[in-house]
Amino acid sequence: MILVTGGAGYIGSVCAEQLLARGYEVCVFDNLSRGHREAVPPGAAFIEGDLEDRAAVSDVFRSRPIRAVMHFAAYALVGESMEKPNLYFRKNFGNALNLLEATIEAGVDRFVFSSTCAIFGDQVAPPIEEDAPKAPVNPYGESKLAFEKALEWSRRSHGLNYFALRYFNACGATNERGERHEPETHLIPLVLRAAAGLSDGIHVFGDDYPTPDGTCIRDYVHVLDLADAHIRALEAPGEKSGCYNVGVGRGDSVREVIEAVRKATGKDFPVIVVPRRPGDPPELVAANAKIRRELAWEPQHDIHSAVSSAWEFFQREQ
Repeated sequence: MILVTGGAGYIGSVCAEQLLARGYEVCVFDNLSRGHREAVPPGAAFIEGDLEDRAAVSDVFRSRPIRAVMHFAAYALVGESMEKPNLYFRKNFGNALNLLEATIEAGVDRFVFSSTCAIFGDQVAPPIEEDAPKAPVNPYGESKLAFEKALEWSRRSHGLNYFALRYFNACGATNERGERHEPETHLIPLVLRAAAGLSDGIHVFGDDYPTPDGTCIRDYVHVLDLADAHIRALEAPGEKSGCYNVGVGRGDSVREVIEAVRKATGKDFPVIVVPRRPGDPPELVAANAKIRRELAWEPQHDIHSAVSSAWEFFQREQ
């Protein structure tokens, strides 16, 4: 049985869905503070609980035949992390340590962690290699980096096999599961809302960056490709361990995403250019040779399939 923390959230629920589809037993552990009970796929055992409760976490391992952990539960709003840094260290580092300690105590030796490219900060030139300098510019990225370090020391001290998967920009949907954040901060859902007439348009934060069309470029990776990366980490030979970038290896600009939404929806909407946001680097793109080589992972989706799937999910949710 695979323990999936945060399995009521966006990426965690999709990964739970894909694990079940591949024949795994799944136990989802989530406090539902930012997830949705209905997102937990049928067939998964569900425990409503909080990682802050160390005894409850240990009880999961005593009561279920857990053989590996996939840890998605976290707070992930960069702006909120700047306003409430201690909250982010408590939720993303302190709670994760509770889970890590319980995992080791139970003798479980496979841990797959939902990390982020935010650990690199905004000064690394693309494509970003795994060994690029780590200089987070917000508590969100710092809290994730701190836990990566805890995982590495657990490998050295306890023989834990861990995989820290550093997502770039997760996007897209499956037939049943997609993005439902509140507040919504991700570009594609915001553009879809504009296409649906639910906002006054899409705000573009700066069009004077040193990129081909002046807008920021990001590496968008479909949530199904992310789920596949997690399962490949789960199934990797025991001697493998470490950190992996998960991105398609190329970027799309804000304007390219907007055009992809126009193409997928057949709708036009206002584009409102506003001043740059502080700290937005011009381009963030993954170097993904390591995960391709060591886990035989290959992204199967591009920005157009991601946008189309997200639009279909968005329409079903309205």
